[in-house]
Amino acid sequence: MRILFIKLRHIGDSLLLTPTLVATKRQFPSAKIWVLVRQSCEKILEGCPEVDRLLVTANPNSLKRNFLDIFRDIELVSLLRKNCFDYVFELTDSDRARILAVCAATKNRCTNIHPTLKFPWLFFFHTIVKRKRYPKHQVIRDYICPREVLGLPEIPPPLRFADQRMRNWDGLPEGFYAVIHCHTRWRKKTWPTAKWESLINELLQFVPNILLSCGPDDAEILSASALCSRFGERVRSTAGKTDWAQLAWLLKRAVFFVGVDTAAMHLAAASNCPTVCLFGPSPVFEYHPWNVRHWVVCPQSWMAQEDLKQISEDKLMDQIPIDRVLQSCREAWSFGLDRLNQQSPTKLER
Repeated sequence: MRILFIKLRHIGDSLLLTPTLVATKRQFPSAKIWVLVRQSCEKILEGCPEVDRLLVTANPNSLKRNFLDIFRDIELVSLLRKNCFDYVFELTDSDRARILAVCAATKNRCTNIHPTLKFPWLFFFHTIVKRKRYPKHQVIRDYICPREVLGLPEIPPPLRFADQRMRNWDGLPEGFYAVIHCHTRWRKKTWPTAKWESLINELLQFVPNILLSCGPDDAEILSASALCSRFGERVRSTAGKTDWAQLAWLLKRAVFFVGVDTAAMHLAAASNCPTVCLFGPSPVFEYHPWNVRHWVVCPQSWMAQEDLKQISEDKLMDQIPIDRVLQSCREAWSFGLDRLNQQSPTKLER
């Protein structure tokens, strides 16, 4: 059996697909699972050994595409036509993903009901699952269609980044440490740098070491470096030099993680790292850390609806006070220490 899953979203969304992939492989051990994602999302799925083949399509942003991407997509369509799939699952709810699903040779093209699934798309899908998907976590939303079609278990498993796919990072701090990821490309998900600085200052009262995680973007690297310079050797940065496999390795050994709603937050969940997450306008029910001990700090949990309506999305994160995040970090620190002390030392070799 050959099964194709199409998910053309962001990096974190690709990781949120892994419970569906794991459940499918468990149900059909001999099945060949192919996954089609958009460019730059493939690396985070390399931690999922259930995937037999990863396919990539060009970034939908025209500014990030070139002529080579056009030829690669032509080759991709050709490959999809040459390989006959028993099932194709389109889980993106977008016309671009539907076009690729239609290009794939298959006996059963499957998708979910969606407001944009209209004529002529209705005639191209053999199975349209009409079960309600909102409001549910994104993991559940991805899982519903394959579950009904393939007869998967009712509850999806945890996120997947296998230990054997992780890679060690030489900059591991000595002793216990926490990982902080404070960067994101979306302004509406950003917590002020001054508040991160104050939080780090408080955390150093009980956390021996802090590791600042950041991506390869120059602005993120400079921001993390500036924060480190204020605190000395106990706070260091990955300087954008860790790939997903290395960051997963670091998170597996961290006492806890604290950060904003990003792919790194979901990777912490996949690494079973206790997670403190700061949410602004993003729907918590849809994107909170999946199947891991976590603490969510968001203005909606304490502010009145009337007050929330007066605040723009871009300013919502600014309303999160340091003391609420610090309290969650204290609880995560205590929980995380117990977790690490209970684990076998051989599982956390340096």
